[in-house]
Amino acid sequence: MEISKGVDIIDLCLHFKKEKTLVISDVHMGYEEALNKQGVLIPRLQYAETVKRLENILKGFKLNRIIINGDLKHEFGTISETEWRHTLGILDLLAQHCRKIVLIKGNHDTILGPIAEKRGLEVKRNYTIGKTMIIHGDKIPSGEKFDSMKRLVIGHEHPAVGLQKEGRLETYKCFLKGKWKGKELIVMPSFNIITEGTDILKEKTLSPFLKQDLDDFKVFIISEGVYGFGSVRDVKRL
Repeated sequence: MEISKGVDIIDLCLHFKKEKTLVISDVHMGYEEALNKQGVLIPRLQYAETVKRLENILKGFKLNRIIINGDLKHEFGTISETEWRHTLGILDLLAQHCRKIVLIKGNHDTILGPIAEKRGLEVKRNYTIGKTMIIHGDKIPSGEKFDSMKRLVIGHEHPAVGLQKEGRLETYKCFLKGKWKGKELIVMPSFNIITEGTDILKEKTLSPFLKQDLDDFKVFIISEGVYGFGSVRDVKRL
């Protein structure tokens, strides 16, 4: 489904068709290990399920580049042995399907440098495609380059919506599309398969870009496919 001119939603990713570029956000590899350390015991399926989902998305694609829009890993202050293996495994998988990998710094990426160096990659603050800037979304940049952009793509928020279905509430990851100070703003869901994310209908938003009325933002829910649900206002009425 096209979310913006020249940009399709492919599962939890964005595909810039002309530029043959795929954008992935907020993988948070190591999330389940962090939960286990806190006493929340869950089966360790994150890596295997992430690889399976990525392989399904990438099948048949010939890409120039893949951009990870922040938070490839979860832990702030350390890199566990598991994180080393799993983040490098994800990067190696992506490298089989593109000419170049771009890593954008997220708020969880305080120690991403050593992992990037292992594969000869740089960690960037942002990446531009024409008049589109891809940034993590935890901070608002400044400067002429940022001011000149027409479209922004952010992660960080992990947007989701809760919908009532047969008497129970089910939460679905979603894309959001709206405006920020005259610029088109696309908000990506997380690629963390352990959690659905933040229900924007009930919870406070995290990103400074979303400290505004979201009622006019368009909602694209990800389930077995991609479903346009109209505006946030429309979803609230369901």
